[in-house]
Amino acid sequence: MLHFARWKIALIIVVVLGGILATLPNFFPASTVQSWPDFMPKRQIVLGLDLQGGAYLLYEVDKEDYKEKQFRQLVGNIRQSLRENPRIGYTGLGIQGDSVQVRIRDAARYDEAEQRLAGLVNPLNASVFGGAVVNEFVLEPQGNGLFRMAFSEEGLDMRLASVVRQSIEVIRRRVDELGTTEPSIQRQGTDRILVEAPGESNPQRLKDIIGATAQLTFHLVSQEMTASQALQGRPPSGTMIVEGTDGQPYLLDEAPLLTGEELQDASVAFDQQTNEPVVNFRFDTTGARIFADVTRANVGRPFAIVLDDEVITAPVIRQPITGGSGQISGNFTVDGANDLAVLLRAGALPARLDVVEERSVGPGLGQDSIDSGKIASVIAAAAVVLFMLAAYGQFGIIANLALTANVFLIFGILTTLQATLTLPGIAGVVLTIGMAVDANVLIYERIREEARAGRSAIGAIDAGFSRALGTILDANITTLIVAMILFFIGSGPVKGFAVTLMIGIFTTVFTAFTVSRFLISMWVKRKRPSKLPI
Repeated sequence: MLHFARWKIALIIVVVLGGILATLPNFFPASTVQSWPDFMPKRQIVLGLDLQGGAYLLYEVDKEDYKEKQFRQLVGNIRQSLRENPRIGYTGLGIQGDSVQVRIRDAARYDEAEQRLAGLVNPLNASVFGGAVVNEFVLEPQGNGLFRMAFSEEGLDMRLASVVRQSIEVIRRRVDELGTTEPSIQRQGTDRILVEAPGESNPQRLKDIIGATAQLTFHLVSQEMTASQALQGRPPSGTMIVEGTDGQPYLLDEAPLLTGEELQDASVAFDQQTNEPVVNFRFDTTGARIFADVTRANVGRPFAIVLDDEVITAPVIRQPITGGSGQISGNFTVDGANDLAVLLRAGALPARLDVVEERSVGPGLGQDSIDSGKIASVIAAAAVVLFMLAAYGQFGIIANLALTANVFLIFGILTTLQATLTLPGIAGVVLTIGMAVDANVLIYERIREEARAGRSAIGAIDAGFSRALGTILDANITTLIVAMILFFIGSGPVKGFAVTLMIGIFTTVFTAFTVSRFLISMWVKRKRPSKLPI
């Protein structure tokens, strides 16, 4: 078992040297590393929020805001359904508390109206085993022609779960556009989202970018009456009053002609006449066709661009726009125009997010954590090294060399994978140091037992490695199972601890049974011992 083929020796040397080279950039400033030749590794380990500072934001989906938006859409669907030929007369259509209500005028058409409304319950999912279909809404006839539609409990839960998933993807795109290094974006509970942005120097900007719903819609300005007249009386059916960024009210057609979903790209530019920052946007094929049709049919009519229930601009359509692109202007600053472009490229949030918890970790605190982690690691490593030297002499030196290789491999893998190192992750490294020498202790004690039983030096070493293997594998596999559970169930710092622990388990087994055995085999070949110094 002490014999190593040449290819095995070469593989061991390559793996260990690879770990050292991958770890090497972490000992130098980033500016120095970037000046290295191209063949040298340049990746540095990614530090977590608790080590380099940054922003910690916990969001919660605003259920009431989401329900209100869905109810408004449902009102429009009910209106459209009842107006289809043959039209069914109705009254009192609107949102009432946690439901949408409508009253049918003609008693003879109650059944027909109920049949039409039943088509709006919106089936979401069917059970894999053929169970009942889950509907988003439930239709409840109240008698005397009154119908009530509300969220079903299961439908609302499914919708909120979908909202959280969509929000996570949108937030990820927005944060990636800002260039934040290794953000952590994950679900917490049923309706919360945790965002950690290590190294973020402007937490308020990050908060503004993430929290903006960015619902972009395009509406024609109504010509039935002015906004001032609508404010004094009652807005015509199918219209709405929206305030502009300049404080001026606008009376718009309620149904949007286009939404941000049809946008393909958005970028910052400068107006050639005023030199002010503007946002250029481009629609996809479908949006471009609709935009061309709308502008062709409404030349001379104002066209409002609405972002999060606020009119940004309402230019007059001078001529048909057939190129599928347009421009948003509104006295933007450069940062404001860039942020708007980021929001439009990333897409809109499906619902408003409220900040539940907000923390900003300064780099000074992060440096204190790094320094504390270094001190703890040095003390732990020194204690282990001294113990191994005192307990096992020359074999202790070999164990310490294998331990050094183990640490380089851990940090080399973390650096190569760009895994985020957190303070609990450092604790995982320290724990791995203890676990690594534990494997050597088991091997060395087994070698001692074999030597006491009368085996030769080489026989005792060979038996010690082979018979300790099962015990060490069992111990490490059980620890690996726990680490995997922590990784998949835990979040944030717990995952950081689990990652370093899992990596440490694999590198420990490798160094204990490969590096240590290789070094001992080299020692045996040179010394040809008749008695073990252990």
